[in-house]
Amino acid sequence: MPYSIAVDGPAGAGKSTIARKIAELKALVYIDTGAMYRACALKAIRLGISCSDAVSVEKMMEDINIDFKGSDTNSIDRNIFLDGEDVSSLIRTPDVSKGASDISALSSVRIRMVELQRKMAEGYNVILDGRDIGTFVLPNADLKIFLTASADERARRRLDEMRAKGDMISDFEDVKRDIEYRDHNDSNRSLAPLRKAEDAVEIDTTRMSIEQVVEAVCKLIVIKC
Repeated sequence: MPYSIAVDGPAGAGKSTIARKIAELKALVYIDTGAMYRACALKAIRLGISCSDAVSVEKMMEDINIDFKGSDTNSIDRNIFLDGEDVSSLIRTPDVSKGASDISALSSVRIRMVELQRKMAEGYNVILDGRDIGTFVLPNADLKIFLTASADERARRRLDEMRAKGDMISDFEDVKRDIEYRDHNDSNRSLAPLRKAEDAVEIDTTRMSIEQVVEAVCKLIVIKC
């Protein structure tokens, strides 16, 4: 019987990194839910719509098309397509990150994305990461993980990623402010806010290496799945 793993936590906690590595090790289908919200934000930005404008965004969502494509279904390297265009690299800018936090708070966006995510997860061994996977998207997931880390550590990691991609302008305080802004937004939205599911296993990754976190999650998979 297919099983599902939910990985939740705040921005910069390492959810996507860990989920991708687990997917590769366990041959799971990886669904990058954060990329889906980023794609929504990118479309709004391109249309000149505020990512907080509920009325305009709801209308925009009527004809949006988001999909993942890769060499095969189980590939962790599937690219995300917005209305037929590969936007995998375009959704990783700071403006889109902030927009994704704003737009994901809107019920019209969350409802549409959750419908897609649940449909994508049907019939497969899957791992999803996000803010509300274990509480809202897949409340019956076989294993729920809540990854966290201090704001300083999360900001440091995010800045390292940005530096590796050539961003030499943003500084630590800018990135930390963005992290804290997203934390507040994600935790205080009315629909499916960021919170730890009652049956989730919390892992504080502040002083852990990627390998240590992966090992801890793999042990839980053996027990739970």
